[in-house]
Amino acid sequence: MDQPALRQLLEDLRGGLLEVDEAVERLRRLPFADLGDARVDHHRALRQRQAEAVYGPGKTPDQCRRIVAELLAEPAGPPVVLTRARADQVEAALAANPGGQVTASGELATVVWRPAPPRPGRVLVVTAGTADLPVADECLAVLSGLGFAPRRLVDCGVAGLHRLLADLDEVLEADCCVVVAGMEGALASVVGGLTPAPVVAVPTSVGYGSSFAGLTALLAMLSSCAAGVSVVGIDNGFGAACAVGRLLR
Repeated sequence: MDQPALRQLLEDLRGGLLEVDEAVERLRRLPFADLGDARVDHHRALRQRQAEAVYGPGKTPDQCRRIVAELLAEPAGPPVVLTRARADQVEAALAANPGGQVTASGELATVVWRPAPPRPGRVLVVTAGTADLPVADECLAVLSGLGFAPRRLVDCGVAGLHRLLADLDEVLEADCCVVVAGMEGALASVVGGLTPAPVVAVPTSVGYGSSFAGLTALLAMLSSCAAGVSVVGIDNGFGAACAVGRLLR
């Protein structure tokens, strides 16, 4: 339950449109619901204006199904997101909770139920290479679920920087940029040096042995000479989208 849903519940109760017992039943899920193997945090949307997400790795398809169902139990709640989900997890979650929007890229998928209403803010997601798309697609899916209408620029890495410069106007007009890059991660510094907007950098595990599964890009982004670039964890497209949501709140 988020702030608008709670406010509407109280207004309905005051206006006689809702019985006290029904209001108590709907509030019973606060602050969390204990499912035995998971305690679903229904209070998070009130605290952070964003609901708890369901992280697929390590969970069974049935756990994904039940946790998503619990998050959707509040009819007027915030968006519900399942990230890094395998095909069997997606199938189980959708079978019990139809209507989710699936974004598949690579071997995993992101599913969003009940996307938020449109919100202002021009968000641009820039990838260094096509191999970075699975991480970028996760970020784009979550941004869309949060109500943004993000745009993307693909394959703009520093080995061919003219590809980025061809769309420089889009970079300069953005209210926030997400840069997704593996290898040496230099694209984050380039974009950070071009735009006054907040830049969220996402290192990816794309690269040869000396990239150390994204560690080289992570350290390069953390060491960026473009002041003020924010960095999330390796392959964390979800976290980058959440950071944008906070920045543009």
